[in-house]
Amino acid sequence: MTTKSVFISFDYDNDKDLRGDLVAQAERSDSPFSIKDESVYGRINEKWRDEVRSRIRRCDLVIVICGHRTHKASGVAGEVAITREEKKPYFLLKGRRQGQCSRPNTAPKKKVMHPWTWPTLKELIARPR
Repeated sequence: MTTKSVFISFDYDNDKDLRGDLVAQAERSDSPFSIKDESVYGRINEKWRDEVRSRIRRCDLVIVICGHRTHKASGVAGEVAITREEKKPYFLLKGRRQGQCSRPNTAPKKKVMHPWTWPTLKELIARPR
């Protein structure tokens, strides 16, 4: 099984627990991915953009964890915009089972938000890009 390196994008202020859940799944013995890098916390400026771009370039794909306030997370919006500029594959993962999860405002409306289950996650990562 090929292991893909992943950049995870998440709302640093509200969804650190979800980040922890994804990291735990990456550590499973049957995991098809490893976490290479993750969201950069800090003021969004040119230095921040350069760091995010560098991290995203080093990865095979980006997983965007969507929570209740993701639409207000400027860092996630910036990371998705850079992901798209770099033409890296990415997908949206519904982080919360209860309540409405929102997508980053830089993700197209037609982009599907996938349910977060282990079988779905493995399938999304295994898809040819």
